[in-house]
Amino acid sequence: MGKDNVVFLEILEWFDSTGTEMVYRIPEKGSGEIKWGARLIVRESQAAVFFYNGKAYDAFGPGNHHLSTANIPILNKVLSIPWKATSPLRTEVYFVNLKLFINLKWGTRDPVAFRDKELGLIRLRSFGIFNIRIVQPVLFVNYLVGTQHVLTTADIEEFLSRVIVSRFNDYMGEHLDTIFSLPSHYQEISEGLKDRLARDFSKIGLQLEELYINSITPPEDVQKAIDDKSRMEVFDDMNKLMQLKAASAMEKAAENQGEAGAGAGMGLGLMMPAMFAQYTQSDSKENRVETAICPDCRNSIPANAKFCLHCGHQIVVFRQCKQCGKNLTANAHFCSKCGAKIEVSHQPKSIRCLHCKQLNLTDSIFCNQCGERL
Repeated sequence: MGKDNVVFLEILEWFDSTGTEMVYRIPEKGSGEIKWGARLIVRESQAAVFFYNGKAYDAFGPGNHHLSTANIPILNKVLSIPWKATSPLRTEVYFVNLKLFINLKWGTRDPVAFRDKELGLIRLRSFGIFNIRIVQPVLFVNYLVGTQHVLTTADIEEFLSRVIVSRFNDYMGEHLDTIFSLPSHYQEISEGLKDRLARDFSKIGLQLEELYINSITPPEDVQKAIDDKSRMEVFDDMNKLMQLKAASAMEKAAENQGEAGAGAGMGLGLMMPAMFAQYTQSDSKENRVETAICPDCRNSIPANAKFCLHCGHQIVVFRQCKQCGKNLTANAHFCSKCGAKIEVSHQPKSIRCLHCKQLNLTDSIFCNQCGERL
């Protein structure tokens, strides 16, 4: 390919023999002197990002392209004597693979916390696969590749897996109350998680084509609790059957006029209050609403409220004022309490959980370590 050629015209092209290379850089180290009239050959499944004097100059699609960098052969060396015979016009070309990269794996390296309404705080493991495609080559190179020589799917897989796991935890906390109803929601979770991740992937020039969930598994003790609940549901059905038989026996006893019928009716009559008490207690538990305390006005509010119903204080913490600690909205430029100016950074930052101090990705809603709302 003439990567080390300093006089003659060059031909720049790249072939991916492994099927896993996403970006390849020419030259491999430093910057090169790509000459005037160099030919850039880009295949149908590729794009080439041309850097000239340290900046992304253009992105080339499929075809045979003619490059002009002012690095003219022979005369170039004479003019570059003040720079020790090295041209100051430095260039690099990044070949970007636009094919569909399939069967990339994601999963929880450590179990993530999930607050189940029936089992309490439990930890879940989840695994799956996803397919991606590079759709914005310049953005992808500037954001992730930098000055690396080559970037493969193995280099980026762990980073993308962490993003997926974080959003998975948020989605589970918002849309699922208990893992007992999990088997019927696999497809819904997969589609909802894909829609939520689309924005995260687009920020780095990627498109998430498909995402699949292979398994979501709780610890062994939780699995045993699920089995026990299944058995209890069978027992509940048996209790209903016994109650139905008792009611039928009471009707038959009422038809009998003898002393035996009166005794049986009296015994069943004594059982009825306890039977009705069970239904009353279960109804009261179902109608019970979980509450929390507003940290600003100390009034009682629903546990899932995002704003206080009494004072309007924002419960969900996106950011906090460094001066007074007031919760701020995501786009706030000034504190609504003390008026302090809020510094806005365009760099992605991690959010630290107020309960366990664990770092979480930007825009996370639930902590990956303790499961508490951030």
